[in-house]
Formats: sequence, C-alpha cells, structure tokens
Amino acid sequence: MNPLIDDMTCPAPMAANGQSWNTTTDRVMGGLSTGQSQRQMIGGRTAVRLQGTVSLKNNGGFVQIGLDLASGSGSVDASGWSGIAVTVFGNDEQYNLHVRTSDTHYSWQSYRQTFVARPSWTLLKLPFAGFAPHRTEFPLDFQRLRRISLIAIGREFQADLAVADLRFYL
Repeated sequence: MNPLIDDMTCPAPMAANGQSWNTTTDRVMGGLSTGQSQRQMIGGRTAVRLQGTVSLKNNGGFVQIGLDLASGSGSVDASGWSGIAVTVFGNDEQYNLHVRTSDTHYSWQSYRQTFVARPSWTLLKLPFAGFAPHRTEFPLDFQRLRRISLIAIGREFQADLAVADLRFYL
C-alpha cells in the first residue's frame, strides 16, 4: 500500500488519496465554535490550514479538518505500517489527531493522540500504539481505518494549525 495520504499537491479540497478535506465545528451539535480551512503557502510549503475559535459555550468545544481514507464507507488496511507521520506548523498549542475505523459508528467515537504544533514545520511520528480509544470499547483495528482528523478540542483557544504532509510510516 502506498504510504501517502496527502502531500497537498492536488487542487483544494482534494487530497492525494482521491478524497476531499472538510471542515467541521461543534455547531453541528449546537456549539458556538467557529472555524475554516483553506489551502495556503506557509513557510515555503503548501498546506491545508485550519483556523478558528474553540468555544466551550453551549456544550461545544472543537473545530476540525478531516479526510476520509477511502471512498464511500470503505476503509484502508494500514496494518503494515507503524503509525501516522504528519508535518505540521502551528501556534504552540495542543491539538489531537483522531482516527476512526469501521467499528466507530458514531461521530464521538475515535482513537486519539495529542501533539503540540510548534511555529515551524515539524515532522511528527504518531505510532498506532499511542492512540487511545475514546468512547468505544473496540481495540484499534489497523486493517479498518476509515477517517483521519486533526482537531482543536476541549478548551477555549485560538486554533491555527497547518498540515503539509500526511502519510503512514514504517
């Protein structure tokens, strides 16, 4: 399997895997957070950039960019890889990378790993072993990955996160 998920070479909002990036906020459930994403040149690299305000008002608390890993309800088998490598540029804030599988049927279910996005391009390697289940009893099944999201979540702050490359690594 090709390790590349997206390297931002396709016209926005398309990703190298043939799927489209999308932006979601807690407004889908009545929250008050705001956010947007766009393709931009940042520090000499093309990136998808998420910017917004995370608000905890009205039971809210997130803004995110997400990407399906396969078309329809399909999934990818990433069992031959050790984890996900992501190249990020941020504002020294803490963010999450979430993955969902064919076993996570509800939007609040995921497997999560936290990272800090420094204000310079940084390659982060997030091993599958470091993802913690959230509101699911199923173990993370690397053979059934469906979706990946980068999320500003859980506290009030200004989100500013750019992603230039996303892939599986050995």
